[in-house]
Amino acid sequence: MLTGVATRFDLLCGPCAELPAPELIDACVGCFDCTEVLAHLGWRGAPEILLRDRELAGAWATRPCPVRPLNDRCLAPHPEGWLALTEAGFVRIDDEDQWLLGPVVLPEERDVERNDGPDRPRGPVLHVPDDGRFAAIVSDYGQYGTVVDLAEWVTVLDLDRDWDDNEWTRFPFAFLDGDRFVAATDSNRLDVFEAATGRLLTERSTTREDNPEHYLGYCFGAMLPSPSGRSLLTDGWAWHPVGIPLVIDCAAWLAGDRHAPEHGRHLVDRGAAWDTPMAWLNENTVALQGIGVPLLDGIELRDATTGHHIGSFAGPKGRMWAHDGLLYVAAEAGLGVWDPAEGARIGLLEGFAPIAHREGTFAELRNDQLRTWATPR
Repeated sequence: MLTGVATRFDLLCGPCAELPAPELIDACVGCFDCTEVLAHLGWRGAPEILLRDRELAGAWATRPCPVRPLNDRCLAPHPEGWLALTEAGFVRIDDEDQWLLGPVVLPEERDVERNDGPDRPRGPVLHVPDDGRFAAIVSDYGQYGTVVDLAEWVTVLDLDRDWDDNEWTRFPFAFLDGDRFVAATDSNRLDVFEAATGRLLTERSTTREDNPEHYLGYCFGAMLPSPSGRSLLTDGWAWHPVGIPLVIDCAAWLAGDRHAPEHGRHLVDRGAAWDTPMAWLNENTVALQGIGVPLLDGIELRDATTGHHIGSFAGPKGRMWAHDGLLYVAAEAGLGVWDPAEGARIGLLEGFAPIAHREGTFAELRNDQLRTWATPR
C-alpha cells in the first residue's frame, strides 16, 4: 500500500488492504524483508514522483545529416563520431560530414514458431567497441549475428544462439574491449571470442548430460559490462518464467574460472518481467528500471556484489543511460535527467529523443539532422 510519500509503502495482506484504516504493526527489518520476498505483491495507491527540474547546462550542436539508421538501435558511438547501420551499409558520421564505408549483408532469420507473449519485433542492433575497429550486428529477439572487422573489411565471425526461446530476449552481446567480445552461443550459454580472429577463448562443457553441475536453466538477455569491464550485467529469465538479472564476474572468468557465467550472482526475482532498461550507476551499483512485483514505473538500485536493495524512486520509464552518477531516460516528453541521490528528476530536455550516447554526449538522428547535447565537462 503506497503511502504517497516517495516510494514508501506498508505491507498488508489481502483482507487488510480492503479495510479503510488497517491496523499496522512494526516489524524488524529482517522479518519485513523476508515477508516481502515471500509475498505475491501487488500495488495499491500511487507513489510520489519527485520533479525538481532546473535549467540544464550543456552544449547543443545541430547539422544536416541525411543518414537514416535501420532503427533506433542502429546508431553507436565511434572514436571519430558515430557509426550508423543503414540500408546501404555502414556509415561513419563526424561533426562535419558522413561517409559510406560499404555494404553489409545481414544474417537472414529463419521462420520459427513464436510463443505467445509481448510483441518483441526482431530487428538488427549495432555494437561498436571503444577503438572503433570492429562492428557487430545482432538480431534482437532473433537467432543470428555477425562481427565485422571494419579495418580489413572482412567478417570475423557469424553468430548463432540457436532457436530455443530466442524471441523472448534481446541478443546477448557485448564488446569487453577492443580485443575480445562476449556473445550467446545458445539460449543458456555465453562465450568469449578473440575479436581479430573469432577464436573461441572459453571452451567448456555446459550441457545437462555432460556436466549437470554446471548446467544453467536460464535464458540470457541483454548484457552491459561494468565501467571497468570486470563484471557483466545480464537481463534474462529462468523457468517458469521469472525475470532474474544476473551479474557475472567477468574478471574471474577470463582469469580461469571457466564456469563463472553458469554461477552468476542472482540480484533479484522480478516476477514475470524482464527485458527492461538497466544501467551501471558505478562499478558496484546497478539501476534496474521498474520497482517491485509487478513493476511500478521507476528505478530500483541494487548492490552488484550482494543484490541488496539500496534504494528506489518513482517515475523514470524509457531507454536509459548512466553518466557521472546520473541517469538519463529517453521518455515521451524528452530526455529526463534523474539524480539517484535525490531520487528526483532534476531536468528535462523537452522534445529531445536521443538514440545513442558516448561519454556524456547524446545523439538524436531524425528529419535529416544530427542533433547532439553534451553534458557540462
